[in-house]
Amino acid sequence: MKRLLPALGLFGYVCASPPAVADIAQLLLPQLQPTTLSEREQLAELRWFATAAQPYRGVTVRVVSERIATHAYEANVLAPLFARLTGIRVIHEITGEDDVVNKLNAQQDTGLHLYDGYISDSDLIGAHFRGGQVLALSDYMAADGAAVTLPTLQLDDFIGLPFSTGPDGKLYQLPDQQFANLYWFRHDWFARPELQQAFKGIYGYALGVPQNWSAYEDIAEFFTEHVKKIDGQPVYGHMDYGAHDPSLGWRLSDAWLGMAGVGDVGLPNGLPVDDWGIRVDGCRPVGASMARGGALDSPAAVYALSRYIDWLKRFAPPEAINLTFTKSGPVASQGQIAQQIFWYTAFTADYTQPDVAVVDSRRRPLWRVAPSPHGSYWQTGMKSGYQDAGAWTFLRDTPPERLNAAWLYAQFLVSRSVSLNKTLHGLTPIRRSDIFSQAMTQQAPYLGGLVEFYRSQAVHAWTPTGTNVPDYTEMANLWWKTAHPAIAGRISPQQAMRNLARAMDRHLAVLERLPGSCAPRLNPETSAQAWLAQPGAPKPALKHEKPQGVTLSYEDAIRAWQ
Repeated sequence: MKRLLPALGLFGYVCASPPAVADIAQLLLPQLQPTTLSEREQLAELRWFATAAQPYRGVTVRVVSERIATHAYEANVLAPLFARLTGIRVIHEITGEDDVVNKLNAQQDTGLHLYDGYISDSDLIGAHFRGGQVLALSDYMAADGAAVTLPTLQLDDFIGLPFSTGPDGKLYQLPDQQFANLYWFRHDWFARPELQQAFKGIYGYALGVPQNWSAYEDIAEFFTEHVKKIDGQPVYGHMDYGAHDPSLGWRLSDAWLGMAGVGDVGLPNGLPVDDWGIRVDGCRPVGASMARGGALDSPAAVYALSRYIDWLKRFAPPEAINLTFTKSGPVASQGQIAQQIFWYTAFTADYTQPDVAVVDSRRRPLWRVAPSPHGSYWQTGMKSGYQDAGAWTFLRDTPPERLNAAWLYAQFLVSRSVSLNKTLHGLTPIRRSDIFSQAMTQQAPYLGGLVEFYRSQAVHAWTPTGTNVPDYTEMANLWWKTAHPAIAGRISPQQAMRNLARAMDRHLAVLERLPGSCAPRLNPETSAQAWLAQPGAPKPALKHEKPQGVTLSYEDAIRAWQ
C-alpha cells in the first residue's frame, strides 16, 4: 500500500488507493499507542485529519529538521502513517542543526522555495518576529488556515508556547520537541558512605546536589584531585568541551551566563537585560556592552567565562578541551564522570540503553538529573538554565496548497493522538497532558529525574534564547570566535568578553536599518561605572565570588523544584 523512496537521508512516502477513512484510522490506532485520548477521541481526531486533507491528496510536501532521535522517529515512522491516513506525500529530511538554519536563511535571502516547513530552534524568535517573512501562526490559524487547523490542537496544553511567542503576542512557531540542560551526577557514587565521609572531612559539608557554583567546584575538585579512581578506573569531577567550533558558541550562549547571574530578573528571559547581556528598551535592543547599558563585559560575565575555562582545564578529562559538542556528548555514559553541570536531556535515551556503563542490571540509571547550581551573581526570579525548543516554522511566501498540507503534517506530529507515543521514543516532551500521563509515571524510574523535572514548576525557569536577540544566526557565531582565544590561553577572559560585547554592539548597529518599531537602536556610549551604579544588570563585582558551598540531598533537591 505504500512505497518507500529513500535517498541520502530523505524519507518519502506515497499512499495508493487507500481504504475508507474510518478503516485507515482504525488500522493506525495500535501503532499510535499509548495516548492520553480515549479510543473514541483518538479515532475522531485521526478521521478529522483524513477529511481535512482531502483537497490535498497527492500533494507532496518537503520539510526539514535536525538530526535527533525524535525527528528520526517522525521521518521513519510517523510520516508514512500520515501518508496512509491523508494521501499527502511527505519528504522529511534529517540534517545537521546548522544546516537547518542555513537552509531557512537561504530561502528567506534568495526567495527560492526550498521547503514547505522547518523544525528549527525557537532561539530564532527574535529574528522571526522582526523580519516579516515568518508566518504568524496565530494569524494564520484564525484566517487562511482555519479550515486546516485541528479543532483539538489545544494550544494551552503546550508547555513551550512562551518560547515561540513574540513581544506582539503572536505565536510564530509551534513546539515539536524540547529538552533541557540540567545538572547530571552519578547518584550511586554520591551515595557511597566512604566518599560522603571523605568529602565532609575535607570541605565541612555534605556531599550532595550542589546548589551553587562553589559546591560544584568543590565536588569537581574532590573527585578529580582526591578520589582520582573508583573501581580501578580514573574519574573526573567535571565534563565539558572547548574545541574551536561553532558548538562552543551554543555552550556559552545557551544560558551559561544566565546560570552565572549576568542578566536581570524575569522569565522567560531577564528584563531589561537578558542572559546574553543585551539590554532592551521596550522591544528595542540598545546595547550589549556596559558602556551602552548591557552586561556582556560585566564582572558577572567575566566570572562566568573564567569558571568555564578553569573547570575545563582543572577537572575535566584532558581530551575535553579539544572536543566538540557531538564528541563530548557520550563521554559521561562511559562511566568516568562524576558530575556535569550542564547536561542535555536529549541524551536521556542514549544514557538509558542497557549496554552503557551508567545503567544497572535492572536497566535503571545509576545517574540522576537535578536542578542546576547557580553562580554567585544569580538572584531568585532569574532563569535557571537553558531549554531547547525545536518548533514548526513556516514562511509567508509558501504556496498555499503546500503550506496547508505541511501544516496538517505538523499538527499530526504534535497532536494528542501522536504526541505521547512520540515522547516515549524521543524523550523530548511538549504537552502537559503527556508529562502527567500514567505512561510517563511508569517510565519515571528509568529516566533519572527527567519526568520529575517536567512535572515541576522549574520547567518555566529553563528557557531558550529570547526575543532580545534580533539575529541569532549571526550573533551566535560571535560567541565561539571571541571566547576560544581565552580558552586557548591567548587572551584573558576579561579581554574576551570585552571583545564579544563590542562585536555584539557592532552587529546591533548594522541591524538598526531593520524596519519596524522593534529594530535595534544603540544607546550612546557612556561610563560603564554609571550603569554599574544603577540597580540590576550590569552588576558590580562581588567581593567574594566563591561563597560557602551549599548542597542538598537528591530528594530535597527534587522537592525544591516543586
